[in-house]
Amino acid sequence: MGYGQRRIDMKQKRKREIRQIVVIGGGAAGLLAAIAAAEDGAQVTILEHKEQLGKKILSTGNGRCNLGNRRMEPDCYHSRQQAFPWKVLRQFGLEENIRFWEKLGMVIKDKNGYLYPWSESAAAVAELLQQEIHRLGVEVITECHVSAVRAAGVVESAKPTEAAWRPSVQEKRKKGNIWAVSTDRGEFLCERVILAAGSKAASVLGSDGSGYDIAEKLGYSLVPVLPALVQLRCQGTFFKAWSGVRTEAKVTLFVDGVQAACDAGEVQLTDYGVSGIPVFQVSRFAAIGLYQGKKVEAVLDFLPFLEGEQRKKDWFSKRLAQLSGKTAEEFLCSVLHKKLIGVLLRCAKIQPDMPVAEIGKSTLEKLYQVLSAFRLTVTETNSFEQAQVCCGGVDVRQVDAQTLESKLHRGLYFAGEILDVDGICGGYNLQWAFSSGSVAGKAAAASFRE
Repeated sequence: MGYGQRRIDMKQKRKREIRQIVVIGGGAAGLLAAIAAAEDGAQVTILEHKEQLGKKILSTGNGRCNLGNRRMEPDCYHSRQQAFPWKVLRQFGLEENIRFWEKLGMVIKDKNGYLYPWSESAAAVAELLQQEIHRLGVEVITECHVSAVRAAGVVESAKPTEAAWRPSVQEKRKKGNIWAVSTDRGEFLCERVILAAGSKAASVLGSDGSGYDIAEKLGYSLVPVLPALVQLRCQGTFFKAWSGVRTEAKVTLFVDGVQAACDAGEVQLTDYGVSGIPVFQVSRFAAIGLYQGKKVEAVLDFLPFLEGEQRKKDWFSKRLAQLSGKTAEEFLCSVLHKKLIGVLLRCAKIQPDMPVAEIGKSTLEKLYQVLSAFRLTVTETNSFEQAQVCCGGVDVRQVDAQTLESKLHRGLYFAGEILDVDGICGGYNLQWAFSSGSVAGKAAAASFRE
C-alpha cells in the first residue's frame, strides 16, 4: 500500500508558534520525559488534562510512594515482547533512578529493598517533580484535554501496513515533520510529541484511556488492555462469612488447568472474592485468561508456613493425633481466623463442635484439601477503576526500544503505561514510568542534534 501525503499552508504555519516538544500527560512518565528533555536544552510543553501535575503519584504505595526496588530483574516486568522492557531499563535503571532523586534533594529510605522517600509522603515526590519542572522553565498547561494528534507536515499515511514496522522492512519516514495536537484549548503545533497519557487504571486520578484512542487513530496496534494488579471476583455464596479477614496464604492461578502464576503473602478475603498483594501479582494472568474465554481458578494454600506436600501431610497427621480430644473448631484455632475456620469447616461438611476423633477418614481428607488447596473459580476481575495498572497497550514492536521513538512516524515517542509493559507490585511500575519517560525525553531532545 502506498503512502498518502498531507500538506499544510506553510505561510499560515509560520504565523503560529511551533513548539519543540509537546508531552501529552503530566504523570510520572510525562514529568520525567519533560525534565530529561529540558535538561538537554529542549523547549518543552506539558499538556495535562487534570487540574494538577502528578495526581496519580499521590496514590502510589498507599500514599507513601514506592519509588523503586533493589531487586531489579527482567522477570519483574511483563510484555508480549518480553525482552523490550529490559532494553529500556538498562538505560535508566535502579542506580540512575536513585541518582535522579538524590539530585533533586530527596533522602531515600530502604525498607527491605523497597525504596521510599524518607518522609514516606507521595505528595513530597510530586512536589519535587513540580519544582524541577518550574526550575527548568517547562511550560505547563493543565485542564487541557487532547483528542487527537496528526502529522501536519509532509508525512506518510496515518495507517501504514503492519510490514512498515517489521525490522526487516526499511522504514519510510520523512524528516522535519510538524505535529498538530488537537485539544479543547486549541491546536498546538510542535516538532516532537511524547505520548505519555497513561492507561485506563484509576481514571479518577487521570488515566482515562484517551492515549489509546490517540494511538489507534494514528494507526497503531494495541495489545488488549485489561486490568492488572487488581482484585479477583469469584464464584460462591460464602464470601460474606469471611469478609474482612486477612491471612497468610499462597495463591496459585490456573488457566484451563495449567499453572499460570503464583505468589504468597497476606491475602485479604472480601465479600466478593480475594484481594491483597499475592492476588494482585497473579491478576494480570487471570484477566488475560478471562478475556480469552478460558477457565480461571485461584487455589489458596492456607498452610504456607509448610513447604512441600509431604511436610503439610505430616503436620496435619501429627496435629490430628495430638489434638484428637478437641473439637474441629478448636483443632484449627491459633492457625486460622475464626471466621475463616467457619467457612472451611462448612466447605468440608464438618460441624464446628464435632470432636476430631469422630471425624471420618474421607472427611478429614476433605478438610486437608480445603486447608492446603482451597479452589475458587474466578469469574472476573474488578474494574479498571480499582486496578493499579493495566496490562496490554501499544504493541511495542512498533517502537524502538533504544529511543522509544515510533517506527511508524518520525518525531513521535511513547512513555509509561500506554505501552504494553506492566510490572509486579513493589515500585516496579513507577520505575518503568521514570525509566521510559527519561529515555524518551532524552532521545527526543537529542534528535534535534541529528
